[in-house]
Amino acid sequence: MSDATINLPYFDLIFNALEQDDSAIETAFGRHVHWGYWPDPSQATHSPENFRDAAERLTQEVYQAAMVGEGQAVLDAGCGFGGTIASLNENLTGMSLTGLNIDSRQLDRAKQKVPPRSRNQILWVEGDACQLPFPDASFDRVLAVECIFHFPDRRQFFQEALRVLKPGGYLALSDFVPQAWFVPVIELNEAISGSGFYGAANVKFSLEAYQEMAAEVGFQPHLERDITTQTLPTYDFLFKTGSRNGIDWSQWPAFSQTLAIAAVSHLQVVKYMILAYQKPERRMKDE
Repeated sequence: MSDATINLPYFDLIFNALEQDDSAIETAFGRHVHWGYWPDPSQATHSPENFRDAAERLTQEVYQAAMVGEGQAVLDAGCGFGGTIASLNENLTGMSLTGLNIDSRQLDRAKQKVPPRSRNQILWVEGDACQLPFPDASFDRVLAVECIFHFPDRRQFFQEALRVLKPGGYLALSDFVPQAWFVPVIELNEAISGSGFYGAANVKFSLEAYQEMAAEVGFQPHLERDITTQTLPTYDFLFKTGSRNGIDWSQWPAFSQTLAIAAVSHLQVVKYMILAYQKPERRMKDE
C-alpha cells in the first residue's frame, strides 16, 4: 500500500507538528502514539511529560501481558514510531525485535530514533499485518498496541499471528472493546458519520466476539483485563493539548469523535482492554 492510500489524519497532524518542532507534541507523541495508562488516574497532571510517561506505561502493560522476556523474538505489528520496540530495546537484552507498519513515514522515524542496544537486533519491515511477510513459527511473542482496529480483518490477523508464533508463544493487544448490546449503536453511527479523524477504525468488536474468534482460530485465552479507568485521563490531555497547539476543535472531526469515545468510555459501554492469547504447545490433531 502506498502512503497516498493511507488515510490517518491524526498521524498527518502529528507529522506536521513534528516538522514544525512542536516541543509538546514531540514530548507527548514522538515515541508512542496511543492512549496513556495511569495506575492512579487522580495523579494525572495533563502535561506532555506526564502523558509521555503514561503512554510508556501502557506499552509495558501490554508486553508484560504477553510475558515478554530476555532473549526472545518479538514482533510488534502496527509499530508506529517504534515506541514499543524502543521500550523493549531499553529494558531487555539479547532480543530479536521486529517492527512492522504499513506506513513508511512512521517506519522512517522509527529507524532514526531507535538504534539497537544491549545485544539486541532490530528489523523494521513495511508490510500488512493481515499478510505477515514472515515464515511460520518465527516469533516468541506478537504484539499489537492500540492498532488492531485499523487492520482490515481481525480474524486474518489472528490467523497470521498464530502462524508466525512458535508453539507456546503469546499474542497480546490493546483495543477499544464495546459491550455487545452497544455494537448496533456504533454501526448506526458509522452509517451516519463514516470515516473521520482517526481513519478507518472498526471499534465494534465485542469481548464475546474476541472470545469466539480466538477459539475458532486456535488460540487459548490467557488474559482479559479492563483498564478503562486507568486510561481516562487521556481525553483531558488530548483536548487541552489540542487547544494549546492552536487546534480549532469546531473545525476538526477530531472533536466530535474524541468526545464520543470519551463519553462511551466514561460510561463503560466501550472498554479499553488488554487481551492476551497463547498458541498451544502442540496443535490438536485433526479428528
